[in-house]
Amino acid sequence: MTLNAPFRQMIVTRDLTRDFKNVRAVNKLNLSIPSGELFGLVGPDGAGKTTTLRLLAGLVDITQGSAHVAGFDLTRQSEPLKSHIGYMAQQFSLYGELTVLENLEFFAALFDVVREVRKSRVEKLLAFARLQEFRQRRAVHLSGGMQKKLALACTLINEPEVLLLDEPTTGVDPVSRREFWDILSDLHVGGTTIIVSTPYMDEAERCSRVGLMYSGEMMICDEPNHIRDLIQGELIEIRTDDWQKARQELLQLPGVIEVQIFGESLRVFLDSSESRIPMIQARLEDRGIGIHSIRKTPPRMEEAFISLIRNMEG
Repeated sequence: MTLNAPFRQMIVTRDLTRDFKNVRAVNKLNLSIPSGELFGLVGPDGAGKTTTLRLLAGLVDITQGSAHVAGFDLTRQSEPLKSHIGYMAQQFSLYGELTVLENLEFFAALFDVVREVRKSRVEKLLAFARLQEFRQRRAVHLSGGMQKKLALACTLINEPEVLLLDEPTTGVDPVSRREFWDILSDLHVGGTTIIVSTPYMDEAERCSRVGLMYSGEMMICDEPNHIRDLIQGELIEIRTDDWQKARQELLQLPGVIEVQIFGESLRVFLDSSESRIPMIQARLEDRGIGIHSIRKTPPRMEEAFISLIRNMEG
């Protein structure tokens, strides 16, 4: 039986743990996600993101601890929970030989959507995913982005309270990624609770809060702007004639905390940009390295993520 309080905690875990033989995939995870939040889950491969989502979906058993989702205790009520959630795996199983419409109708039947509302709900999702004109196209002939949107529409067919998405936009083009996130934003505004794991930091920026997992543990959980504030020092961006040589020179200078590479530019963390920039300019010029530009810049989630992971590994 679900709770009825309007501002309930939709997801609550206490020391949630999952072991696979000798590997602890998730270690004592404590998490509270209120109703209607868009929560981002980030971390390197093997951090435990997929296992966490599968635990919350009731697809794998809990080794230790507890979890409640939409008012259901996962240790005792994982089966009745499934009609209240939508889970989209990294490789969602669409049926390629079925059309867009047939896939939606199949999942409607699978989730026991009553016939009286099935047709109107399918039409609503076709419009929501912007797939009306492709309703008779076989899923195998859709673009990667359209397949992802169809997979999401199939996941939404039972109008779940909670949506669990495991790297849903991996491998699709930037335009399709933006369209997919426009749909997620509409769902968020409509009150759906969403947890989405993503390798893309620009997507993490769009979440209400972000949790950084590492080695099965939740290391940081906060709003994106607060996570960016955790970065040590000030950040500058440098473009030079020879970024590889410039990087080696910069790493030898006092006050340089870290140097990250982005294309042919360098993102450099300094203890003080005001006092260190003249020193950097003089050093690079002395070594015959031409400077195209050097400027102070605000950190992005990507820099914060890389810096925090390096600190954990160091």
